[in-house]
Amino acid sequence: MTVSSSPARIAARAVIPCATGEEAARDYQVVRQTLEAITGDWRSQPSLEELAARVGLQPIQLQRVFSRWAGITPKQFLQAITLDYARALLKDAATVLDTSFEVGLSGPARLHDLFIAHEAMTPGAYRARGAGVTMTYGFHPSPFGRALVMTTEHGLAGLAFADPGEETAALEDMTGRWPRAAYREDAAKTAETARRIFDPAAWSPEQPLKIVFIGTDFEIRVWETLLHIPFGRASTYSEIASHLGKPRAARAVGSAVGRNPMSFVVPCHRVLGSSGSLCGYHWGLTRKRAILGWEAGLSGPVLETV
Repeated sequence: MTVSSSPARIAARAVIPCATGEEAARDYQVVRQTLEAITGDWRSQPSLEELAARVGLQPIQLQRVFSRWAGITPKQFLQAITLDYARALLKDAATVLDTSFEVGLSGPARLHDLFIAHEAMTPGAYRARGAGVTMTYGFHPSPFGRALVMTTEHGLAGLAFADPGEETAALEDMTGRWPRAAYREDAAKTAETARRIFDPAAWSPEQPLKIVFIGTDFEIRVWETLLHIPFGRASTYSEIASHLGKPRAARAVGSAVGRNPMSFVVPCHRVLGSSGSLCGYHWGLTRKRAILGWEAGLSGPVLETV
């Protein structure tokens, strides 16, 4: 398949699924399996019927579930998440990132995708590895599977994803970053933060989502830079290193990106290899493709086959 670098507007726009709870979790598993089938065999351009057979559904059922989740059809999603699409995201990336920094914007009419206000904990708090900090956490459904949301009194401090059966491992991964913090499970308290994150209707400049960075000075500088990558675009490790005044630090930037504790909100999924390859992702490449495709549907453009 070849793709055009000229995006075409589609009628459908991505929306947060109406399904909640267990139904939302089932939807994501269907989408996840479909994505794996597409990305594993995208060159053969599998049909809707072939994809439906792989996930054990009728074509109309798959179409309905997938469209409810993404706002676009499996075929449109296939076009959006190929590596050619990733390469297209990189077109003029340097100019886009430069412009974002110059004007303080990360996209048309928005300061940040989620209208973020952030602060960083002091170096002393970081060295204390969370001592004196109380973290409240809860698991919630999201467009990308179960989400672990972690908050402090100052705002969101962690966001991770977990496939079924991986919840304990996800929690251990996140708590291991701040081993001396106090942890309290309270999904009712973190539910509103989860809604603010995943419902575009809740992204408001008047009520910015508050986040708290806990990391080294270099990590925080990298994460702040990620916030300037525009919605529906991408940058590279070397681009970010250059913006930090350390053009030879691409590998160190990669390590900091991999340590990002706030998936989706701090968009490490928009960082690609210099060739446009997706590279790694702490929460899985399938999920990275899902997020990029979801954003493509939300912002409108989808690539056309030629």
